[in-house]
Amino acid sequence: MGMLGFTGIPRLLAQEGEVPAGGDGDGDGPAFASTTKTAAELITPETEKAIEKGLAYLAKAQIKTGPNRGAFGNSGADGSVAISGLAGLAFLCGGSVPGRGKYGKEVENCIDFIVSNTHTTGYIAGSSNGYGNMYGHGFATLFLSQAYGMTRKKSLEEKLRAAVKLILYAQNKDGGWRYSPSPTDADLSITVCQIMALRGARDAGINVPDKVRDNAIDYVKKSHDPTGGFRYTLSGGHSTFALASAGVVSLYSAGIYDGKEIKSGLDYIKKNKASAGGHYFYGHYYAVQAMWHAGGDDWNQWYPEIRNALLAMRQAGGGWNASEGNAYATAMALIILQIPKDLVPVYAR
Repeated sequence: MGMLGFTGIPRLLAQEGEVPAGGDGDGDGPAFASTTKTAAELITPETEKAIEKGLAYLAKAQIKTGPNRGAFGNSGADGSVAISGLAGLAFLCGGSVPGRGKYGKEVENCIDFIVSNTHTTGYIAGSSNGYGNMYGHGFATLFLSQAYGMTRKKSLEEKLRAAVKLILYAQNKDGGWRYSPSPTDADLSITVCQIMALRGARDAGINVPDKVRDNAIDYVKKSHDPTGGFRYTLSGGHSTFALASAGVVSLYSAGIYDGKEIKSGLDYIKKNKASAGGHYFYGHYYAVQAMWHAGGDDWNQWYPEIRNALLAMRQAGGGWNASEGNAYATAMALIILQIPKDLVPVYAR
């Protein structure tokens, strides 16, 4: 079996706005109960309106001209490659693709910003102080992998290959990744970003050695702790809702669909959903993916709750806010709300 448990691209956008049904268990992925609810059952008219307003808000917030075209601000998190990557993914989740669809131009702008901030080493990082680290690199690479899979542009392939090469280089001896683009320390919150980026790249046809997958799986499993959750680092740090969600999604993304870590991790997420705390959007970004892949009753109960919570949190202008910035919060909320549409390969079952 190839890297990350996938033999090819699971789903590309054949038609703008098309919403495929959920996975049926064919191929290398897990089988799902026939009771698993899909977009038609879960995305209410109110939710669709909120999504449309949120996408319009995000498009309006994007810088359209100048050297920072494709960014969502000039400093801090909003000016980082991470936010452009997440915003690009939010547009893709809505059915737009590079150069096509309602927000096709905005998707292209996100690509341009990320490409212009890809260094010769392959490291994707802008000048935003404090936000140019492997979080940003991981989210940006993840978005590039999806954009490349949809366009097959040679220029994107070159950048994506370089970005993947940097991730491979930066994996440490334990199998994880840390803030710096070098093989030193590791933590789970950074590691999940790189695992998902590698999965996206592998599905788009970029070679990723099986040894990298195996070492990453080993790192995540060693991070599992007796509470059922996952530690921040191998040397310590208690589990949290966000870390447990990241741990489960790491394993799903690496092609591991069963085992004690998955089962107890899902139980931990469900028991601790009220404690998302200061990492609300980050935690729920991974939690919704964990439940989406779990399917069945876990998914059927989870999505309506987070959907209703996010609808209640909307701001008057159509976006969401968080200490990391409104563009970050809005992009994350939109990805979460649109997961049932199943349009973006890396999020697909």
